[in-house]
Amino acid sequence: MWEFILAFRQAQRQENAFPIVNAAMSVVFKEKSNVIHSCRIVYGSVGVTTLSATRTCQELAGRSFDEEMLKAACTLVLDEISLPATAPGGMVEFRRTLIISFLFKFYLQILHKLQEMGLSSSVIPEEYSSAVEDLPRNMPKTLQMFQEVAAGQLSQDLVGRPIMHQSALIHATGEAVYCDDIPSLDGELALAMVTSTRMYAKIISIDKTEAVQMPGVHAVITADDVPGNNTRFLFDDEKLFAENEVTCVGQIVCAVAAETIAQAKAAARSVKITYEDLTPAILTIEDAVQQKSFLSPMSKLEKGNVDEAFKTADHIFQGQMHVGGQEHFYMETHSMLVIPKGENNEMDVFVSAQHPTLAQESVASALGVPANKIMCHVKRIGGAFGGKVTKASALASIAAVAAYKTGRAIRCVLERGDDMLITGARHPTLGKYRIGFMNDGRIIAADVTFFVNGGCSLDESDLVQKKMLLNMDNAYNIPNLRCSGFTCKTNLPSNTAFRGFGAPQGIAVTECWINDVAESSGLPPEMIREMNMYKGMTVTHYKQEFDSTQLLRCWNECLLKSSYHNQKIAIAEFNKQNRWKKRGIAIIPLKYGVGFDVGFLNQAAALVHIYKDGSVLVTHGGTEMGQGLHTKMMQIASRELRIPMSYIHISDTSTKSVPNTAPSAASFGTDSNGMAVREACQILLQRLDPIINDNPKGSWEDWVHEAYMNKISLSTTGFFRGEDAFVDWNKQEGNPYSYFSFGTACSVVEIDCLTGNHVNLRTDIVMDAGISLNPATDIGQIEGAFTQGLGHYTLEEMKFSPEGVLYTRGPAQYKIPATCDVPQEFNVYLLSGSKNPKAIYSSKGLGEPAVILGSSVFYAIKDAVAEARKVNNLTGPFIFNSPATPERIRMACEDQLTDQIIRDEPGTYIPWAISV
Repeated sequence: MWEFILAFRQAQRQENAFPIVNAAMSVVFKEKSNVIHSCRIVYGSVGVTTLSATRTCQELAGRSFDEEMLKAACTLVLDEISLPATAPGGMVEFRRTLIISFLFKFYLQILHKLQEMGLSSSVIPEEYSSAVEDLPRNMPKTLQMFQEVAAGQLSQDLVGRPIMHQSALIHATGEAVYCDDIPSLDGELALAMVTSTRMYAKIISIDKTEAVQMPGVHAVITADDVPGNNTRFLFDDEKLFAENEVTCVGQIVCAVAAETIAQAKAAARSVKITYEDLTPAILTIEDAVQQKSFLSPMSKLEKGNVDEAFKTADHIFQGQMHVGGQEHFYMETHSMLVIPKGENNEMDVFVSAQHPTLAQESVASALGVPANKIMCHVKRIGGAFGGKVTKASALASIAAVAAYKTGRAIRCVLERGDDMLITGARHPTLGKYRIGFMNDGRIIAADVTFFVNGGCSLDESDLVQKKMLLNMDNAYNIPNLRCSGFTCKTNLPSNTAFRGFGAPQGIAVTECWINDVAESSGLPPEMIREMNMYKGMTVTHYKQEFDSTQLLRCWNECLLKSSYHNQKIAIAEFNKQNRWKKRGIAIIPLKYGVGFDVGFLNQAAALVHIYKDGSVLVTHGGTEMGQGLHTKMMQIASRELRIPMSYIHISDTSTKSVPNTAPSAASFGTDSNGMAVREACQILLQRLDPIINDNPKGSWEDWVHEAYMNKISLSTTGFFRGEDAFVDWNKQEGNPYSYFSFGTACSVVEIDCLTGNHVNLRTDIVMDAGISLNPATDIGQIEGAFTQGLGHYTLEEMKFSPEGVLYTRGPAQYKIPATCDVPQEFNVYLLSGSKNPKAIYSSKGLGEPAVILGSSVFYAIKDAVAEARKVNNLTGPFIFNSPATPERIRMACEDQLTDQIIRDEPGTYIPWAISV
């Protein structure tokens, strides 16, 4: 007798992830036949224990291993391995489909073995053969290309050269000092938060009796202990500590200060809060719209005559797309150390924050003291991505109140689960659209409405929604365009800024309806995109003029570098030959506005000291988050002072040195702070010029010493005013951006139609960086942003219970991209010959734009899914929401297996998780 054993597994991510469903199957055949003697079919992750399909196996014994047996096996196993609609873990219909998809894979693989042994006459179509093969796993290949510096540039002038991040080595060795690496102080206390367990409720009482009596506990801090303002600075609709009611699960009610973090957590768990539930509790965008629950008035931009244009369109269609939220998942969670100075209410605040000045002002507001008593310091941040702009200031304020009450230094470092629960995420967004287009593919009218889930308070949600409207046109010049935005108020933790600030969601929706036009018209999507693209000198839908020449250059160069048309032919041939594996390709252009659309935030200052030994200390208002900002500032100072970079040091960012800083955000940190550093260095060099002219052969050290001896100041500030960016939302016009960054990405993927698994085969990116200040860090930013974007669009999924509890609170439940998700061939090209007169040394901001290029992977997946659907005569536009998880991929590839499973009627049960 012959026995065959196989195992199958599908997870949210290909590596380091728990299975959604796994299975093991074996079959024993009677001697020299295809008749089943016995078999075993076992499934995991579909019940509280491993489940064996014993009845099914008994029924299959004695049957021939053929197609009739397979049909019976699928029916039997679905009946025996029953998964209720309310099953923990959700994804019920997907898991039901996997149960029989694995069985189908097992059948094909064993049938192939039987054919090789001459024991089966069943015919397996040639295009089915790849169904049993794993997706390709190749050694990664990468290419980075950039422009060399101009001929004749001095060797010590490092601007434009690929310089390694100045902290790269100590990052790698673990020597880099982050907030929680600051040594403990005598008498220091640890702080733990007590958060709400209800999504909308009145607080009846807070019983801290047991907590204050526990070992090591010094205080339980509530709203009553705030000496100043318990309302968040700049955010009138949110409290530091909840008063009277809570509006989401995870809202901070009080905090416990204790000798150790273990003691603080134990005491926090012992605080007893009595609630009375309130109604209505709202979690989803749809419910918020129905209840008219909004955080701010509607925003709108309109260009042309949309209603009249629809009357002349050859075709009109409507559709929608939901783009899920995204957790920041920075390596370093929110961290702070607050140290009372012991006199005059002074405090030092060491905080992992993108906006030290906001943290300073927030702490001062909470304590009821002037800002000059609070000094905020940021050495470096272990990742932020927008999540440490406003949220860090609130947490620092709570820690400062604890320090004020206890008179002791307070250390607060959120654990990953608490950080994810408390601090909010990227805004889930629903885009609804109505599009009018002509037979040749020209889009002449678009009416698009965005609904963003802001959570329980405003935070930056209205600004995010407005930037979504400003960027939603992406690369396309639609003559008649109307876009509207609503910020929904729900009982979720308040969502906040995230890299791209609304543009990734808005542009994803735009690319969706561009794709729909292609599907509806039967024209290639690249033709629709290029036909409707901005050309030459042009104007946005908010009347800002710009030159789109580099946009088209990026597009054409990416078509060439990626061998797009050749790849498309090869993919079409692959898809013909493979029924259960499909490949897809997508090329996505990008126009992204750089800078703050609120003019006063585009300013920056710097302070530069030259010491007597010739060493230089630079301080500026930007924060180092790993993006290489300090490295670029040192390059700028090196060029302007004409000294090696080794002479220059940047210690930290501090409100004590540079006041009134703007947040490090909007891809504008280098532009603004670089200009300020340059001005300060130019002032110092002007002071040194007479001495240099008198002693041209002297050394830098000689000149500095001589300046000191002549009582010439070797310290100065630099300031950059920035452009007066603005948008007049009443007139629906403005100049919100200093300039635009352009780019294009082409991605190729392969999907497994039976499991929903996919692999990213290749990505080519062409990015307009102007004249790059540092190609090494710029390309690093492009690669990192793209990878974070592909995580947003294809992998990362936040899941909430119907009671508003965030399930995905750690790396076990929430999956960010791993090395297996990086394209196996990853090529990045910086566009040559581009200049940008509006930024330092003609460079461009690149921190955020490439996030959006990650959508090229999403639309390549959608292209592959569309090919799978065509096999079953399913053509035309279809709803495919982001992220493109294995569940969404598999269930969109509708086939005879998905038709077999039981479908539960929405509204007849309470699901394990809901889409917000």
